[in-house]
Amino acid sequence: MKIISNSEQKTYALGYKLGTLLKASDVVCLTGDLGAGKTTISKAIAKGLEVDECVTSPTFTIIHEYEGRIPLYHFDVYRIGEIEEMEDLGYEEYFYGEGVCLIEWASQIEELIPKEHLWIHIKKVDENTREIEINGTSEHFQTIIEELKNI
Repeated sequence: MKIISNSEQKTYALGYKLGTLLKASDVVCLTGDLGAGKTTISKAIAKGLEVDECVTSPTFTIIHEYEGRIPLYHFDVYRIGEIEEMEDLGYEEYFYGEGVCLIEWASQIEELIPKEHLWIHIKKVDENTREIEINGTSEHFQTIIEELKNI
């Protein structure tokens, strides 16, 4: 599914709605160029998961954990040099645990991503416009995508 967002508010609304639909053990992968809107979507997903803390991109720490309706594990793997760094973090406990995993720059660790996941690619068209492509690998994620079409 492709969505054209012509404002940060619409992009946020999409992320917020997605956050309300996610359940424990869901994995959401985010890709797109710098400044495309990955952090905007991440903040909105967190709000939809009822996270009260201010969500920031965990670029220098790789992962931030947040408490909400269900735990949110927010990864930013931009600076991952070797896949072994993810193993050192114990990524499997997060990916297959009881929270939602949100992974910015997911293409950096594509071989580690669980078979069932939601993949969101954000393309910056111009200063205000984003093309957001969403693909799911399971019936659960296809149902979520159908819900997001109403945004």
